[in-house]
Amino acid sequence: MALTNNNIFSAMKYCVLVLFGVFLLSCNNESKVEKEIEKIPMNVEIIRFDKEFAAATPADLPKLKAEFPAFFPKQYNDSVWVEKLTDTLQDQLESEVLKTYPKEEGLEDLLVPLFQHIKYYFPEFITPMVVTATSDVDYRNKVILANSMLVIGLDNYLGSDHRFYEGIDKYITKEMKPSQISPDVAEIYARQYIRPPAKALFLGQIIYYGKELYLKDLWLPNISDAEKMGYTEAEFQWAEENEEYMWRYFIEKELLYSTDPKLGARFISPAPFSKFYLEIDNESPGMLGRYLGWKIVRAYMENNDTDVQQLMVADADEIFKNSKYKPKK
Repeated sequence: MALTNNNIFSAMKYCVLVLFGVFLLSCNNESKVEKEIEKIPMNVEIIRFDKEFAAATPADLPKLKAEFPAFFPKQYNDSVWVEKLTDTLQDQLESEVLKTYPKEEGLEDLLVPLFQHIKYYFPEFITPMVVTATSDVDYRNKVILANSMLVIGLDNYLGSDHRFYEGIDKYITKEMKPSQISPDVAEIYARQYIRPPAKALFLGQIIYYGKELYLKDLWLPNISDAEKMGYTEAEFQWAEENEEYMWRYFIEKELLYSTDPKLGARFISPAPFSKFYLEIDNESPGMLGRYLGWKIVRAYMENNDTDVQQLMVADADEIFKNSKYKPKK
């Protein structure tokens, strides 16, 4: 029997209502979870070692060493610290940090919600003592987790265009801004919960980082996907628009089950661009392997009845095969 226009319209209207109902249910569930997370008590102690050091004189050194022994390795003579206390460049660095982070409240606003989210999904999480410091712009170690102490080098988050970062590659400085503190701390904690890949397969590596980014989805619901990746919005848009092309390249070149160690540098490690060895390389952002691993993990969680704890220990091959991942066209 042929469908009339009224039949077609009614069917379309029904489909729209069903989809809208599913969307509302999903939003309500997310809202319910977020309300539960907000109720989790969280007291974050932030110790401003950077402020203490900036205000100290050489005469204060014994007191500083007694209060913060972890920041004064025994192999260094006191003359090293005295010189640093009186160094004009160090003074400038401390001044810029104090200008950007005058009070602890701004840091609390970033860390308290993050720690509440981690605690909700991983109840064994223990709130760390947070210590802020300067690190001579050691951007390779912006955040350090040592037992129950979380150290944040605030001089690595002064703003992407800060004059102290002149001479550092742009693909690095784009992440050296205040909004990147939460993603960087989340990344450090994610690695405490994810089982490392058992095999040296490229698939295992991208799924590992996909899990890390999925935890950022859960822990940082108000952070953009671009910032979770450490991308600019333009870089993330490039990845979105070229997802199908990248996936086809990985499949055609049989990269997923490859053990070629060079693939990490080409598609996983931070870099100015990814290396397809094609004309598009200079247009692409780095770390596109992580991006595709994230897409696979998201698809796996959407298409399987599982939880985040099971995801952390799930095998990469199992995740890939059961993800039903299809790249966005």
